[in-house]
Amino acid sequence: MTPEALTATVRRLRFQCNDDSLCEVKACSVGLGASVWDTVSAFANTAGGVLLLGLSEEAGFEPIHGFDPDRIRDQFVEGIGDGGGAGRLVSAPTYVISRGEVEGAPILVIEIAENDLGSKPCYVRAKGVQGGSYKRVDDKDIRLSPTEIFEMQVALTSQNTDRRSVPEADVDDLEEGLIEALLSRRKGSKALRGAAGRAEQLARLNVLTKDGQVRLAGLLVVGSYPQQFFPRFIIDVAVHPSNEKSAPGERFRFLDRSLCDGPLAEAIDQAVTATARNLRVYSTVDGSARVDHLEIPQEVLREAIANAVVHREYHEMFQGQPVTVDVYPDRVVVTNPGGLWGGKTLESLDDGISRCRNQTLMQLLQAVPVAEGAGVTVEGQGGGIKMMVHEMEAHALDRPRFRVTPDQVSVELRRHGTEVPALRSWLAELSNGPLSAYDDAALLVARREGRVGVAGIRTLLRIDSDEARVLLNDLANRGLLRQVDVEDYELWSDEPTLRRSDTDIIEALSFDNPIDIHELAATLGRTPGGLRPVLRRLIRDGYVDATASATSRSRKYLKAR
Repeated sequence: MTPEALTATVRRLRFQCNDDSLCEVKACSVGLGASVWDTVSAFANTAGGVLLLGLSEEAGFEPIHGFDPDRIRDQFVEGIGDGGGAGRLVSAPTYVISRGEVEGAPILVIEIAENDLGSKPCYVRAKGVQGGSYKRVDDKDIRLSPTEIFEMQVALTSQNTDRRSVPEADVDDLEEGLIEALLSRRKGSKALRGAAGRAEQLARLNVLTKDGQVRLAGLLVVGSYPQQFFPRFIIDVAVHPSNEKSAPGERFRFLDRSLCDGPLAEAIDQAVTATARNLRVYSTVDGSARVDHLEIPQEVLREAIANAVVHREYHEMFQGQPVTVDVYPDRVVVTNPGGLWGGKTLESLDDGISRCRNQTLMQLLQAVPVAEGAGVTVEGQGGGIKMMVHEMEAHALDRPRFRVTPDQVSVELRRHGTEVPALRSWLAELSNGPLSAYDDAALLVARREGRVGVAGIRTLLRIDSDEARVLLNDLANRGLLRQVDVEDYELWSDEPTLRRSDTDIIEALSFDNPIDIHELAATLGRTPGGLRPVLRRLIRDGYVDATASATSRSRKYLKAR
């Protein structure tokens, strides 16, 4: 850690008055306390972090008088296992020790790396894996749950849970119609070549074992009612009245609730239908025809729910947990039990490479038609998330947001249906002409972001630059947009109006403490380039004040009084 980074870190800790997910401070006035190893385990199992040894959190992150960095360094090196002994940790992480200085006093800086997937969990040897494995949550070291530990241990190894037989089930528990559909789809394939009878055919397709027992994957895909044996292998769709889950005991916990069961393809169809009926619908005109659109594209809903079902963990430890779909006024969240598998990370989810812990289940779902009879439930080609991203962007919706923990994966799909009626009401006063889906997308971007440009529309709608220019020029000629730069436009309005993104910007500003555009961009999670035109408009309309001219490098921004 550089001296500048250390200074910034100490300043941050003092400002927030506590440690955080990235940094832990220990006084170590007498020696290296045992709690240090809990923190090292937590950093190694989460995202890495930094130990600052020789500062007192209780004293406002001030240096400790008489701190001995050499003695504490030796204790750490011995404890982590580099001093010749076994060490205090199992699967100890890599680390870097350096000396630092705070206000003239010495401290130790120990940077802990996150362990590779195959080396998790790191745990305190004396406490054992169940009692000594930790994760970092804000400034706390929290014990990993048994399911989190299990998922870390098997993240790179197949458990073949979906291939295991279900002792209580037999062929009479399978649905004849689904079996016929499966055999028809695979007719003439190499899988069935030379298979003499029905039992051998189903064994070839992994519905049955060679000795005629029903596999879990076969029961889930072509079983008459799999929930007879596994009651929680369902999809629980719950519609909530507010943007957070209601507390137990409240009068209205759900506006709608559907427990979707049966064979997996049927349960997925039910879940998509139950979710869709609680979303808004708006219309566009395509030629002479009116086209209805769900505020979140139905193919995105289906992909998210089907992904959760096929990639969930079916091991005994997770059999009491369903796939959940939570519908809130501002978003839909689809969650499956079990973490990522096979080396997948949050960063590589949309790389187009498919890795599935439930390979037999995937194989069967690729061959069984959906309930409507057209297509199959999953494709298994690794392009599902790319499709979700493209469809959401093409409808001017936020990209899907994924959240990953060791034993759970969720995807959040933002709803913007409340914008559609307001936008269409505004448009109705200005234009009697029809609007295409591409028109809608451009206008929604302009409404949310304050500006829409050729480059952004080209990327969003997957059209070339000339088509994007024609689209935006047409909207400008119809009085719906006005050109503000060579290839940038904003919504036409004679009166200053605040958009949703404008409010976020104004709330991030202060009346008395000016901040520059880079600080503002970091606070809002946006780019300086995207903020500049919006700030110019807000200054023009009297909502924001600037401290210097537009060409000044010292220009900062205040909330207008």
